[in-house]
Formats: sequence, C-alpha cells, structure tokens
Amino acid sequence: MLLLLMAAAACIGLLILQLGLQQVFAVAPKLQTPPDAALPSTSLSVVIPAYNEAANIGACLSAVLSSESPCSSWEVLVVDDDSSDATTELALRTADEQGASAAEVHLVQAGPRPDGERWVGKNWACTRAMEQVSSSWVLFIDADVRLKPDALRRALAQAIDEEADLLSLAPRLVCGCLAEWMVQPIMASLLGLGFPIVAANDPASSVAFAAGPFMLFRRRTYVAIGGHRALAAEVVEDLALARRIKAEGYRLRYLLGVDAVDLRMYADLPSLWEGWTKNWFLGLDRDPLRALGAAAVVVLMFSTPWLLAPAAVVLRLVLPEPAGLWSALLALALLAIVQQLVLRLWNRHRFAVPLTHWWLMGAGGLLVGAIGPVSVWRTLTGRGWTWKGRQLA
Repeated sequence: MLLLLMAAAACIGLLILQLGLQQVFAVAPKLQTPPDAALPSTSLSVVIPAYNEAANIGACLSAVLSSESPCSSWEVLVVDDDSSDATTELALRTADEQGASAAEVHLVQAGPRPDGERWVGKNWACTRAMEQVSSSWVLFIDADVRLKPDALRRALAQAIDEEADLLSLAPRLVCGCLAEWMVQPIMASLLGLGFPIVAANDPASSVAFAAGPFMLFRRRTYVAIGGHRALAAEVVEDLALARRIKAEGYRLRYLLGVDAVDLRMYADLPSLWEGWTKNWFLGLDRDPLRALGAAAVVVLMFSTPWLLAPAAVVLRLVLPEPAGLWSALLALALLAIVQQLVLRLWNRHRFAVPLTHWWLMGAGGLLVGAIGPVSVWRTLTGRGWTWKGRQLA
C-alpha cells in the first residue's frame, strides 16, 4: 500500500508541476521586440566579470561584440578577477578579431581582494569595473552567457520604455554534458514553477527576484543602492540587489528572455555539483526543512517511478497475489514516467529544449536528492562550500 501511495503522490506532484508551469508562463511578461526606430541617445556599459573563464570568455565576448548597436554610445568591460588560466589572453584576442565592432573593449584587472575584507563571487570584480563606468546604463552578464544579436537593443529599449531601474532576463538553460541533461531540465522546471514573476513585477509587492546572468541597471540607481560593494559578502548577490531595488522604491522588471539569452551553467559533473550545492540551500532561504523537503520531493516525483515500475513487475512474478495491487502500482509508475516525458515535450515546445536523455530524469532526481543535504551541510559548516575552488565561508 505504501508503494502505491508513493506512485500516486509522484503522479499528483508531476501534474501540479505541469499545470503550475503552464499557469506561470501564460502570464509571465516577456522581452519585447521594439519597432524599428532611431537608437536611443544614451550610453551603456556591458560588464563581464571573469574568473578562470578561458573556456567561455571568447564565445561570450564575441556574441556581445556581434550585437546590434543598442544605443548611440556603448562599451564592453571584461574584468579579469585574478584568473590563473588564459582568460585575459583570450579576451584580448577576441577583441582584436572583432575589431569592426562599434563598441570599445576594455580589459580591467580586478587585482587581489582587500585584506581583512570578505568578498565572495563576482562582487569584487563588478565593484572594480564600476570604478571606470560613467554610462547611463550598465549591464552585468556572466561569461557563460551567449546573447542573441538583438538582445542588447531589445533589453535597453524596454528598460527605457518601462522606466525600469533594474531589468533582468530569465535565460534559456542550455545543456551539453550528460550531467546537465540529467539535472538541468529538472532544475529549470522547479525554477519555472517557483518564479514569483507576477509579484516581482508588481511595485506594490515586496517580493523581488532577478537572474544574475543578465542584470541591466540604471547606473544612478545602482550607485544609490550601494551596488555590489554593499553586498561584498553576499553569495546570492542577484537576489540581494533585486531586494534592495524594491525596498528603496525603485522599479524592477523581471522578464522572460529565453529567445534572447542562452546560459550554459556547467561544463561537467564536478562543476554542476559544486554550483548547485552552493546555491540550493541559499535559494530556499537557508531553511533546512525546506531544502531537505524539496530534495525529497524531487526524488519522489522523478526517481521513484523509475524504481517502482520494475519493482512492480518483479513483485507480480514473485508474489502473484494481490495481482491487482501490483498492476495498479505498475500503471501509476508508468503514468508518472509518461508525465515526465510530457513535461520535457512541453519544454521543447516552449523553450526549444531537446528531448535528449529525457529517460535519465530518474537518475537526475537522485542526483538532486543528494544535492539537497550536501548543500545544507556545506553552507552551515563551510566545509567544501566553494565556487570555482574559492572558499565562500
């Protein structure tokens, strides 16, 4: 009976997830395509903080420099955050190869972090970049982002039109390695369901949310809230910045930008493990029960059906009675597996995410189930809590 209840719970959970995603994305505001018009007479700085991003910086910078001009004056700042690989050399080479771009490219050396101060993530690199920025608008993107040619023009035009102080775009998650195909579609679905997208865009609500890979600020507002310098020790700085924007009465716009921004977060299993164990607990507001419970629910919905289906067959052969119970268990397990396929088909239709390795979602659920408790442990103890090898505690 317990196995039957677990299978039924998995079906119900997947149904809630599917219906919730459809409801959220039916009302989610999107990045618009503005009509052809004269470029806005303003200025923009695109800041790309980079730490050991030799594998990404070339393609990221090339995409930015291939962009349609977003305004009358714009520039790009690549900030090397004391990398030990060829990030600097590759950035310079790419800038030379894209010499025909309308944007000026500047390489900024962030240098060592101040003694006696705690700086984590990209906060130091972004702060150092802002010491050289004087434009009206500033966009922070990550090195693992790939912009479509019209992304900058569309985002800036909409930010100006909607009088935004911070415009952030939710990107399309791109998968490459096997570990990503196992985990990222599950994470994308959970994030999609958890989007407080209506409340985040409601000035009357205190709810705030933003996606760190693409954050476009009105510079004077960024300075007024203290910027990254005021959040030097904040690991989830994108959420903290969004909350400051709202708390101080500024205008936040959080939009779907899946047709304008691609994001491939992790190159392999070790980096995926390090990244999600860094973020899972923090993303659930440092609540151990929520973090562990969410991980358990993922295992129930995505992994349990793949375990129960063969178990039902074996039990039917070993224990012929009660045959009806085992048949019902098999039917529910198979229904949950079909629901997982339907979920991936919906993602393919909505976001052009291929069905690649969809049948590994059961294994992906187990991996997420392990990420939950490890993230709680690492964050609370500081042991192994790192990002790209740098200690966060």
